[in-house]
Amino acid sequence: MPMPNWVMGPGDPISEFEVRNSKSGLLRRHARGRVKNFGSRQIMTVVGGLFLWMMNGPQAGFAAMLIALLGEAVDCLYLRSVGRRLNEGESLERVYAVSAATGAFQAITISICIGLAWFGETTSASPLFAVAFLAGAAINAGLVLPYHPAAGTIRLAIYAGVAIGLFVLSGILYGPPDTRFSMNAAGTLMLGFMVFAFLDYVIAGFHRNRRSTRAVIEKSAELEEANRKLAQRQKEAHRLSLVARNANDSVLLLDRSGNITWVNDAFTRITGYTPDEAIGRLPGDLLNGPETDPKTIAVLSDAVALGVPFRGEIQNRTKTGEAIWIETNQVPVIDEAGDVDMLIAIERDITATKKHESEMVQARQAAEEGARAKSDFLATMSHEIRTPMNGVVGMADLLIESGLSADQRVYANTIRNSAQALLTIINDVLDLSRLDARKVRLDPVDFDLRSCLEEPVRLLRPLAEEKGLWLRFYFEGAGDDRLHGDDSRLRQILINLIGNAVKFTLSGGVTVRASIAGAGTETADLLIEVEDTGIGIPVDQQEHIFERFAQADASTTRQFGGTGLGLTISRMLIEEMGGTIAVRSQPGRGSCFTIRLHLPWAEYGPDCAAGEARMPRAGDIALLQGKHVLVAEDAEVNRTLIRKYLDGLDLRLSFAHDGQQAVAETLKTHPDIVLMDMSMPRLNGIEATRRIRAEAGKQPVIIALTANAFDSDKEACLGAGMDGFLTKPVRRAELLRGMLACTARTQPQPAA
Repeated sequence: MPMPNWVMGPGDPISEFEVRNSKSGLLRRHARGRVKNFGSRQIMTVVGGLFLWMMNGPQAGFAAMLIALLGEAVDCLYLRSVGRRLNEGESLERVYAVSAATGAFQAITISICIGLAWFGETTSASPLFAVAFLAGAAINAGLVLPYHPAAGTIRLAIYAGVAIGLFVLSGILYGPPDTRFSMNAAGTLMLGFMVFAFLDYVIAGFHRNRRSTRAVIEKSAELEEANRKLAQRQKEAHRLSLVARNANDSVLLLDRSGNITWVNDAFTRITGYTPDEAIGRLPGDLLNGPETDPKTIAVLSDAVALGVPFRGEIQNRTKTGEAIWIETNQVPVIDEAGDVDMLIAIERDITATKKHESEMVQARQAAEEGARAKSDFLATMSHEIRTPMNGVVGMADLLIESGLSADQRVYANTIRNSAQALLTIINDVLDLSRLDARKVRLDPVDFDLRSCLEEPVRLLRPLAEEKGLWLRFYFEGAGDDRLHGDDSRLRQILINLIGNAVKFTLSGGVTVRASIAGAGTETADLLIEVEDTGIGIPVDQQEHIFERFAQADASTTRQFGGTGLGLTISRMLIEEMGGTIAVRSQPGRGSCFTIRLHLPWAEYGPDCAAGEARMPRAGDIALLQGKHVLVAEDAEVNRTLIRKYLDGLDLRLSFAHDGQQAVAETLKTHPDIVLMDMSMPRLNGIEATRRIRAEAGKQPVIIALTANAFDSDKEACLGAGMDGFLTKPVRRAELLRGMLACTARTQPQPAA
C-alpha cells in the first residue's frame, strides 16, 4: 500500500517510520483499515443474520442484521472522518477517545446480536453458533489492538463480559447447570483461550515485525550514511586535488627527508621554477638567498627533522633573483604506524603585505590621532561650555540666596534648573565617551531624596503643560528620607525617563511614583516608577530599547526625534549603582519604567535645606579662618563668582589672571590655598602646579577648579601635584567642602 502524504517526512525513513507508528499514525491506520474492510466484515453479519432468519424467523434475522449494521455504520462513519479531523487540528486525544467510544458502541450492537442468537427459539438449544460468532468478533477486535489499544481493549472487555453474562443468565433462567451446560461452558473457555493465544501470537508478530522493520530501516540508513560519507570523501579528495592544483598559493609535497616530490602551478608562477627543476631538491637549496635569516632556516630544518609543524615568514629569492617574502605553513602527514609519511608545505607570497606594513603603521597612527582629536574635541567642548555655565549656575545660586520675592525665586530656580538640564546634556556626551571607555564614575554624597526626585518633575512640568499633559508626583517616605548616593546621576536618570515619557505621550499624562523602605537597616530600598499614557512599546522591541541609538522603530525617530542614548546611559548608571531598571508596556496604552535601588542612609540628618547641596557646618568652616586663598582664573565672571562665594568668610582673597602670575604670586605671597584653573594663557594650570611643587619651602593646598571634566584630566591634575579636583560649574557648598577636605588632609596631625 503506498504511504500517504501525511506520514511523509523530509525524506528521512526513520522519521517516516516514527510518524507512521506514532499514536496519531496508528489511529489513522486503524481508521483506514476499519473503513476499508467494512464490506468483508458484513459477510459474517449477513451470514449470521440469514442463519437466524432461517432458525428463529425473519424478525430475529432482520433485527440482528439491522442492529449489527447500525453499530458498524456509527463506527465507520466516524472513523472515515478521523484523517480530516486530525488534519484540521482537532485534538488527538479527543479523536482517540471518540473513536474508542464508537468502537464500544459497535461491540455492544454485536453483543446484542449474539444475545439474539443465544436466546433464540431454536438456536438457544445449541449455543455453539453464538459462541463462534462471539469468538469471531473477539478475533476481529483483537487484530486491531496494536493500532487502537483503547478501542480493542474495550471491545474485548465487552465480549468477555457478554460471554460470562450469557452463561450466568442461562443458569438463572434455565435452572442449575447440567452436563450439557458445563460442557458448553468448558468449550467456550477453551475457545476463549485459543482466541487469546491466537491474538497474542498475532500481536507479538506485529511488534516483532515493527522492531525488525525499524532495524532494517536503521541498517539501511547506516549503510546509506556510510555510502554518503564515502562518496563525500571521494568528492573531497577530488576537490582537494583541484584546490591544490589551482590554488593561488604554492603547494609543495615533500618526502620525509624534505625533498620536493610535487609542486603546483602557483609555485612555478611565484618562484619561476618548473616542476622538473624543483622535484628532488630541498626547498632551501632552491630558494634561500643571502637575505634569508639563518635562524629561520635552522628552525625550519629542525621542524623537518623532528616531523613537527612549522609556520613562519622567510625571505627567499626567485629564479630571476628577485627577493620575495614567503609565509610558509609546513605540516607533517602521519601514517597509521605513527611515522612521518610526507610533508605538505603551503607558501604564500606576502611581499605586497610587507610593503604595506609601513602604510598600516601610518594608518594606525592616523587613527590614534583621530581618537586624540575626538578626545580633544570633547574636552574643548566640555571646557568651553562649562566655563560660561559656571557663571550661570553660580550666579543663579547667589541670586536665590538674595532677598527675592516668591515669583522671583521661582524664576531664579528655573534658570538654575535649566542650566543644570543643559549641563546634563553635556554630561550625556561625556558619559557616552566614558561608556565607550568603561570609565563611568559615581560621586556619592548625602542628599534629600524627595527634593532630588521633585527637581526633575518641577523642571519638566512646564514642558508637559505646554503639550496639555499632566505630570504628577507621589512620594511615600520613611520618615528620614536622606540617602547617600550620586544624586546628580539619579536626577539625570529621572530627567531621561520623564523627558521620554512627556515626549512620547500625546494625551493624558505622566505619573512619577516613589517609595522608600528599609528604615532601621543599613540600606534603603528605593522604588521609582515613571508611568505614562503614551504610544507604548511593541513587545518584540521592549528588550532592545536599552540598546544604543535604539527606538521602537524608524517612524518613532522621525516623529518624536531623539538619539536613543538616554535609556542606554540610564541603564548603565543604574547598574553602576547596583540597581535594576525594567519596562512593561502595551502599544497604544502607555509604558511604565521601574527602577529599584539599594542606597545607604545618609550620615547626616536632615539639617540642610531641601534641594540644596549640603553646606559644611559652621564649626568646619572655622578651619578656613585666616587662610590666604589665591584664585588662578583667567575668566572675569568666574573670578567674580568665587569672590561672591567666599564673601563673608574670615579669609584673605587674591587673584591671578594666568599661570605665570599664579606661580609668581604663590612664590611671593605664600598662600594657604590655590584654586587653579587648568586652561589659562601663558602657562596652564598643570604646568604652573609643577613649577610650584618644584620650589622648596612651604607648599600650599592646590585645588583644580576647571571645566575639563574627564577622568584623564583629574588624573593629570593629581599627577602634577594638586590636592583636589573640582569641575565647573561648581556650587558654593561643593567649593567649601572641597577646600575643607583638602585642608584637613594636609593639616599636621597632633602628637599622640
